[in-house]
Amino acid sequence: MVGQAASVKDVAAAAGVSLGTVSNVLNRPDRVAVATRERVERAMMELGFVRNESARSLRAGSTRTLAYVMLDAGNPFFTDVSEGIEDGADHAGLSLFLCNSDSRSEREVRHLEHLEEQRVHGILITPVDPEGPHLDRIAGRGMPLVIVDRIRKGDRFCSVAVDDFLGGRIAVEHLIDQGHRRVTFVGGPLSIGQVADRYAGARAAWKQAGLPEDDLTLTAIGSLTIAEGRSAGERLLGIPSARRPTAAFCGNDLVALGLLQHVISAGVRVPDQLALVGYDDIDFAAASVVPLTSVRQPRQELGRIAADLLLDEATNPDHEHRQQLFTPELVARASTLG
Repeated sequence: MVGQAASVKDVAAAAGVSLGTVSNVLNRPDRVAVATRERVERAMMELGFVRNESARSLRAGSTRTLAYVMLDAGNPFFTDVSEGIEDGADHAGLSLFLCNSDSRSEREVRHLEHLEEQRVHGILITPVDPEGPHLDRIAGRGMPLVIVDRIRKGDRFCSVAVDDFLGGRIAVEHLIDQGHRRVTFVGGPLSIGQVADRYAGARAAWKQAGLPEDDLTLTAIGSLTIAEGRSAGERLLGIPSARRPTAAFCGNDLVALGLLQHVISAGVRVPDQLALVGYDDIDFAAASVVPLTSVRQPRQELGRIAADLLLDEATNPDHEHRQQLFTPELVARASTLG
């Protein structure tokens, strides 16, 4: 059969069974006698048979694939979440297809349209805007969809997220406990829900401590990247030392690592002259030149639970949407403890 893929008919002929028996071996092997199943499987191996998953998908109406549309493939947080999703998919015998919106709404919409055309089994998404009407349109056409790392108002979708308000609060409470009275939040844009919630939590902790409102400042940046962290470090070091914040709470670990890189290269001692707290607790946080204090999110668990919710929605006629909110944890290291 050089140059031509073996077909189901070829397998049936080689094994001396009917087409229906081969189909059962592929799809319902428990219905086939062990000896017959082994004969069919041996014929498949000898012929180099590979099942036509596209044809099966056309008959079934969906592929054996989940998809995750992540917000930023350059952020290890999202790749860690995808590992958890893949664990859930693998346990169910499904594959995972990854897309990156790069925080661009129009790209997110294109990905969702293509995935719907591909008839994936279900979609997980960290959306640019969790209230986006395109999400409602897709769900309205029957596509199972779970929102990851975002909170969506109402009960139209399942969602999994972390309490970012609490995360911001515990980060700044830690800095206050370490004696800091001039702190800046380095993050942005505030149009990103998690960033806004982390900043709001920080301000709540500051207010509860009874500290002057103006001594908790905002160092606004355009994105949560290492480059923006370095740029923020340059701006902070341009402030006279008498007025400069003694600590920075960063919107994520990438920003904190960029800021750390810049201030250390400028000769600033961390944490003696500037303490730093990140967010996410990615693997690089503990491995940085000064181990980074960070607010830990259960990244893989977030993905696994999201996958479980999606699979339940896709297969359970009694499925009920639910929103699961995880509790963050502060992991204190040398960037604040000295």
